Amino acid sequence: MCPEAAVKTTDVSKENNQQTTQEQIPRKGFCTVRHGLAFILHFCNFSIYAQQTNLSIAITAMVNNTALPSQSNASLSSQDNWNETQTEFQAPAYDWSPEIQGTILSSLNYGSFLAPIPTGYVAGVFGAKYVVGVGLIATSVLSLLIPLAADAGVAWLIVVRVFQGIAQVMVFTGQYALWVRWAPPVERNQLISIAISGAKLGSFLVLLVGGLICQNLGWPYVFYIFGAIGCVCCLLWFPLVYDDPKDHPFISVGEKSYITCSLAQQDLPKKSLPIKAMIKCLPLWAILVSYFCEYWTIHIVTSYSPTYIRSILQTSVTTSGMLSSLPHISGCVCIILGGLLADFLLSRKILRLIVVRKLFTTIGVLGSSAVLVSLYWVKSSPAATITFLILTSVFTSCNQPGSLINFLDIAPRYSGFIKGLSQVFAILAGAISPTVAGVLVGQDSELGWRNVFLLAAAIDISGLIFYLIFGRTHVQDWAKEETTTHF
Repeated sequence: MCPEAAVKTTDVSKENNQQTTQEQIPRKGFCTVRHGLAFILHFCNFSIYAQQTNLSIAITAMVNNTALPSQSNASLSSQDNWNETQTEFQAPAYDWSPEIQGTILSSLNYGSFLAPIPTGYVAGVFGAKYVVGVGLIATSVLSLLIPLAADAGVAWLIVVRVFQGIAQVMVFTGQYALWVRWAPPVERNQLISIAISGAKLGSFLVLLVGGLICQNLGWPYVFYIFGAIGCVCCLLWFPLVYDDPKDHPFISVGEKSYITCSLAQQDLPKKSLPIKAMIKCLPLWAILVSYFCEYWTIHIVTSYSPTYIRSILQTSVTTSGMLSSLPHISGCVCIILGGLLADFLLSRKILRLIVVRKLFTTIGVLGSSAVLVSLYWVKSSPAATITFLILTSVFTSCNQPGSLINFLDIAPRYSGFIKGLSQVFAILAGAISPTVAGVLVGQDSELGWRNVFLLAAAIDISGLIFYLIFGRTHVQDWAKEETTTHF
């Protein structure tokens, strides 16, 4: 029986009853341990996404000549200044062809397919603290080694990036197992949104200042600075993060009781996995399909925003990086606001959980698809182009309190494993969509971008239809009962 019920018994004195009740009332706002955990994870996600994006901006300074044929004189002049600055600071430059550059940029995903499922499973069964912590240490140290690896040769750089990608998946996938024990259902959207918004902020800051760092300090410092930030984050992670509220030394009795009682009816992770039941579960497939389709659009926007801005608006590298950062900061803010709004609608019982999930997903998919398709026809206006890119990021952020955390509803017991499985579909979309986009743009430089946007919208809307039909929010039967089928 929960402590809240115990304090109501008549055999307890009035004074002790009032004291116990006061201890059990959780603090409101963001001054709680569970919100502190969310902000630490925000910092972790900031670090790994900054390390994930830094090569995209640094590679323009790492090679001898990265100027596009269609660049303006101002852009070429900017590139010359970068090369002069590199010479001044003695930062090495490499003769990498566009094909080699593409391989290096893609190498982060080469090993990522191997990590999500075992990472999610291990984190869900044995705890996320050390899984996430080890991943964070590994990716931060590897970031510090990238300049040395690049100097040793392309093969070494690719190897470092492959292992860095695996480490980053450990951080991003493993953290969801924490929320099974830490997030009350009515606060789940806002806590996860606060944590995930760090990813957008990391990409934003790297694109915003990465070019300036390369120009004034030299490109190695992009990796040194953001690798060091990740190491600092590790100093916060290990002493302050615990897998279970019961074990946290600083949590109040009231907050601990509130979290425990709010999750009292929730099954905890088990070592067994009902594989056959999962394969037959259409609500689970609705989530997996949503991950693939929605991340197709996300990867297109993230990977090609700088290239699209440079080729269409004829801007310099520094300017395109700064302009490309704007959608990320807007997405960071909207992810947090979307989570708060979703929890408000649920806590006030304005909408049911299934309605919230499908409503936010519908707004995110239809809004981003409409703006993305319209992007090609406003290319003559720089202001409209940047505005539409920002709106695309704003709408896609609505998917986070929608289908992207739906797995916590249908199977909290197996949340770590399912999140890992979902990441496989997201990574698969990230491996395919930029390649397809490159082929379409290469075939027709004029209509290629239009076809890229139309294809992304068609895939995203197809995933939405599938999710609206089969998406559910109640805990599935196979997630309630113990099974003898093992993974």
